[in-house]
Amino acid sequence: MSERVPYLATAASQAYQGLTQLPVSVLLDNVRSMYNVGSFFRTADAVGIEKLYLCGITSKPPKKAITKTALGAEDTVPWEHSWDAPLVLDALAARDHEIAAIETSVHAVDLFDWQPRFPVCVVFGHEVDGIQPQVLARCHMHIRIPMFGAKHSLNVATAGGVILYELLRKYRWLLDNRGIRL
Repeated sequence: MSERVPYLATAASQAYQGLTQLPVSVLLDNVRSMYNVGSFFRTADAVGIEKLYLCGITSKPPKKAITKTALGAEDTVPWEHSWDAPLVLDALAARDHEIAAIETSVHAVDLFDWQPRFPVCVVFGHEVDGIQPQVLARCHMHIRIPMFGAKHSLNVATAGGVILYELLRKYRWLLDNRGIRL
């Protein structure tokens, strides 16, 4: 796979010119909709994540429904499929990744209060059943997106966009505060 070269669509994007990869991975645990998977590929490409892990029943390319929403991002984002999400998370934790479940639970920290420890892997689960207990058990943090309406959840791909762009913002802030100019 070729090295990522950021496309700078606007003058405001100049602030990100030196950032070629966000130290973030995403693990999809049994995400059933191929359209959601394709949307994750597209967002993953947009923010430049390290890798997308497709686990369990989560579909993998090539699939027409993934391509429909990914629009070619399935060819630019590094990805792998594994039937064993806990094994993938154990390997990431051994490489010092913080593992964060995007899940509303009694232990969950508000997204805007969370201070991630990069590199980080964010875990998203099945659209109805959420993240499997054996996967949740390997997560260091539970993160919730603030919800004020009658509904208490977002579409998983929409939640992915919210989380990944907040991680991009926090990573840029971290670099700026360390005096590292992109």
